Amino acid sequence: MKIASSVTRNYMLAIVLVCILCVCSDARPEKPTEGAAVMKKRYKTWLKQHKKTYRGNEEWNMRFGIYQSNVRFIEFINAQNLSYKLTDNQFADMTNFEFQTTYLGYKSRERPRNQQHSYEVGNYAIPSSRDWRKKGAVTKVKNQGACGSCWAFSALGAVEGLNKIKTGKLVSLSPQEILDCNLGIGNQGCRSGYMEKAYEFAMLNGGISSEEDYPYKGKQGMCNLITARKIAARITGYVRIPERNESAIRAAVARQPIAVAIDASAPELQLYSSGIFTGSCGKKLNHGVLVVGYGVQNGVKYWIVKNSWGTGWGDKGYIKMRRGTSDKSGICGISMEASYPVKK
Repeated sequence: MKIASSVTRNYMLAIVLVCILCVCSDARPEKPTEGAAVMKKRYKTWLKQHKKTYRGNEEWNMRFGIYQSNVRFIEFINAQNLSYKLTDNQFADMTNFEFQTTYLGYKSRERPRNQQHSYEVGNYAIPSSRDWRKKGAVTKVKNQGACGSCWAFSALGAVEGLNKIKTGKLVSLSPQEILDCNLGIGNQGCRSGYMEKAYEFAMLNGGISSEEDYPYKGKQGMCNLITARKIAARITGYVRIPERNESAIRAAVARQPIAVAIDASAPELQLYSSGIFTGSCGKKLNHGVLVVGYGVQNGVKYWIVKNSWGTGWGDKGYIKMRRGTSDKSGICGISMEASYPVKK
């Protein structure tokens, strides 16, 4: 298997720009080529599949141009026989800049540190692989929509897992309550936030309501104080895992699902489909996700990561990300800011 490089990234961005310029040019061939006709048919099928509608022909043509550029990028990457594949998913009509500004809402944690508990490795055995989905400790994949609320989904995913492990009950918790009621202690609803402030809200509030009682709307609203008192799960604190230490993350994931931050701005992550992601990406943390396990496939170590972009993204909402890189920050900075809730 090959690993994509930053050189490839720069080359492909140049190709994308050229494609957009070509599509947006005023010059129009008298007759569409066979390839153009195939692409247009593919686009129409994609529109129907994803139930996309636009305001008029101008926007339709603009989105078609972006779609074509993304498809060419997808085909270029997939032709390289890498450890992962891309596809024209629901984000294929968006530029990477649009994608980043709409779906990435994590902000790096505040300093100085204010840990609720010190990290302890413990003397328990660490299995060679772990998948908390098989233990019934992971709720179904959710969709944050056009709201930068990833941090709330990440934190509550960790609380859901802990609650199942401690009580035997898997309850889907309410990210909407976090969005509506958590503004006073450091988060900014759909605009940005980070997981540890969500934990602190859960502690201050005495717990979190279920998603059934406080359903998700995908936008910030007024805090429903009555519903917020209907507690479905509680925590007593949280732990920050030591930075740049994938061994510590593995030891933590062996015990429960954990929240992590990553740099999800790469076009390959926007259009990811399957396989172990080994592509190039940065370390500017901008997205909260949930690590629910780890394993090894064909000699390549990986993390099992649950996202909040719906089941149409990735492998039914999940991605496998390379584990054990030479960079201690981990792929896309995955080991830089990891945490998990605790309950005594």
